[in-house]
Amino acid sequence: MHVLFVHRSGSGQFARLIARLVAEGADVTLVTEHAAPAQAGVRQLTYAVGRSTTTHAGLAATDYHMRTGEAVAGVLRRLARTDPPDVVIGHIGWGGLLFARDALPAVPLMGYCEYYYNSAGSDLDFDPDAAISDAERHRIRMRNAAQLLTLETLDAAYAPTRWQQQQYPAHLRQRIAVCHDGIDSNACHPDPDAILRLPDGRVLRHGDPVVTFAARDLDPYRGYPQFMRAAALVAERYPDVLFVTVGGDGPGYGRARQDGRCWREVMLAETGLADRMVHIPWLAPDQLVRLFQVSAAHVYLSVPFVLSWSLLEAMACGGLIVGSDTQPVREVITDGVNGLLAPFHDTTALARRIEEALPGGAMLGSLRRAARATIVSHYERERCIDRQLGWIARLVEQSEALSA
Repeated sequence: MHVLFVHRSGSGQFARLIARLVAEGADVTLVTEHAAPAQAGVRQLTYAVGRSTTTHAGLAATDYHMRTGEAVAGVLRRLARTDPPDVVIGHIGWGGLLFARDALPAVPLMGYCEYYYNSAGSDLDFDPDAAISDAERHRIRMRNAAQLLTLETLDAAYAPTRWQQQQYPAHLRQRIAVCHDGIDSNACHPDPDAILRLPDGRVLRHGDPVVTFAARDLDPYRGYPQFMRAAALVAERYPDVLFVTVGGDGPGYGRARQDGRCWREVMLAETGLADRMVHIPWLAPDQLVRLFQVSAAHVYLSVPFVLSWSLLEAMACGGLIVGSDTQPVREVITDGVNGLLAPFHDTTALARRIEEALPGGAMLGSLRRAARATIVSHYERERCIDRQLGWIARLVEQSEALSA
């Protein structure tokens, strides 16, 4: 079976699925704008998207999506003549599958539905102090154009979480299944003997008063300012607590600050926590697991947006999660059952929940055990991939039956 993937950034969310397909003998082609590191058994074909010439700011994303769709369709048409795929699987958010049906009219298409943008009840209007212009609402609506046109052509579609599925229009949700990318609960597991050596040489062990925070970038979408303000309150009452943050200094999912400063610099100046805070820009996966294993409390905050793998990995490690009481987080964390929740904007309440989780607090290991059980029961990687492979097999079978 020849399975073709389309993703803007290497294998992206398909990495685990691709690895399993290769291991089971499938031929895999990855069509991408930004190539991933070479992987045995995976042929990569890159495409280039020309510079946008649109003069309307609200159409910038739509223009990029169309250019992406055209570039990918060109690759698919060439493959159709020499090595046509049996099935195409792609991320629908960047236009990659926009014209796939035109290029491969008889090949089944399956789309990965990561995020549908809404102007109300979602990330855009979550900040009560943010003023949203009509132009911004129009831009957000147009950003969904490629997804809507792509969904019309798909034979199957899925989203990683129920909340992400629910962001799509009601008449489309029934066409979108729910299946997470999967978490490796064998690699991510509790270890009472785990140690983590910090860049400055200090060694952290399970049981130490360590509060952790991790995100791709330390930005407002992941509640970094709220975490820092809560950490300052905790630091006043618990002089032995060490705070460890992992994440880059880029704008993340939001926009760069107008003053050019990164949020880490701003929040360290505001809170004065430089001496209590260890910042690590990036950790290898095995080191990140060790961080979760030694953490006394792992703080995960998010506006209503895409749920991070890191939360689920921390839960698989038996992490005691202190999370934001927002819809994506509530899908996996039930307050007092497998973690603790606090209002996103209430830093005082967040600080209190962190303190409950610190060594010597009243929290029992039941929360940690329940957190891991949640992942093993509902997000185990091999089970998730088994389900995705089942969809792929059915699509190919149905296509072959129609062409027979």
